[in-house]
Amino acid sequence: MRERAAERHDRLLELVRARGSARVSELAAQLGVSPVTVRRDVEFLANEGRLDRVHGSVSWPGATDAPPQGGPASGPGPAPRELVIGMLAPNATYYFAEVIRGAHEAAAAAGTRLVLRISDYRPQEDAGRAAGLLAAGAEGLLIAPGWKEPDDPVEHGAWIAGLPVPTVLLERRGVPGRELDDLDRVCSDHSHGVLIAVRHLLGLGHSTPLLVARADSPTAIAVRAGYRYALDALGLKSPLPPIGSVSAEVDPAGFERAVQALRTAVLAGRATAALVHNDVDAIRIVQRLAELGVRVPDDLALVAYDDEVAALADIPLTAVAPPKHEVGRYAAELLIERLRRGPGGGPGAGAEGPRRHVDLLPRLRVRSSCGAPSETLPNTATPRS
Repeated sequence: MRERAAERHDRLLELVRARGSARVSELAAQLGVSPVTVRRDVEFLANEGRLDRVHGSVSWPGATDAPPQGGPASGPGPAPRELVIGMLAPNATYYFAEVIRGAHEAAAAAGTRLVLRISDYRPQEDAGRAAGLLAAGAEGLLIAPGWKEPDDPVEHGAWIAGLPVPTVLLERRGVPGRELDDLDRVCSDHSHGVLIAVRHLLGLGHSTPLLVARADSPTAIAVRAGYRYALDALGLKSPLPPIGSVSAEVDPAGFERAVQALRTAVLAGRATAALVHNDVDAIRIVQRLAELGVRVPDDLALVAYDDEVAALADIPLTAVAPPKHEVGRYAAELLIERLRRGPGGGPGAGAEGPRRHVDLLPRLRVRSSCGAPSETLPNTATPRS
């Protein structure tokens, strides 16, 4: 199978990065392609600022003008090179679009270049994509693995602990006591987000709210765990087990079962309030309930989780808003600080001092769907370390 240009570029960059500089003929021999192809690749990468061309050879940005054979350098060295950090995210839309934006803004403010790769929620490919970021010149990594299942951190996460550069996990947590738990990380505190939603509904006079949630992402799993934590913290017992929700597009029958289970609980008087993860599901649930004769907020007070599109619903949805932008910003700032305080040499290396686990608190944005006056409660996107 013919190698794609992007894959060849990654291999070329890795060769030059390891050696500092190399001649085009040497790269052609090692890559198994013609010198013409290498010269074309080098021109493309140099135009992107990822390589320097020096007297018929190629050098890593910021390296001296020393010939590949190791002869003495001639003249003064170049200006300090631009710091490059890499970011691996499961997607670039919905939840993670704002995380990426926050990281990019922080990198730009620090004069640092951010390189992004997307995993499309295929955790078995995460390691290869991270290797591509390193080959593209990343000296530190922001990693949000494409985990979906509860066992994914163990099955598809060990490679992260072996990365040769400073690394920060974002919106992901390692298993306590295992390798990834020793890394820097910046996360939303979803347990707190669920807790403020439950407290708000209780404060409006409702009984313990039901949970309607997916189980197909780390956020969904964290919301489910946060629900158990909130009930324990408040000394409550759920009137029914959590209702499992699914995408209406992927599993229409499963989605209908979830709606019918919630409707039955409302009509039986077992639930007057619900917390629904995520926004899209919540909007569709409200629409379907209306068709079945259950009105929000008259018959059911509802709070959504994520706050991506909740405000755009026919009945604007009260929603828990994780501090996504701030997660990206804090993570990028932490990584850049690590890189600038000392040399690399391992995940989180380059810093004198302890690793950091930073939890940022979500806020509750109150709208019409819970039957209370609109407001934001509270403005709590502040770190817990």
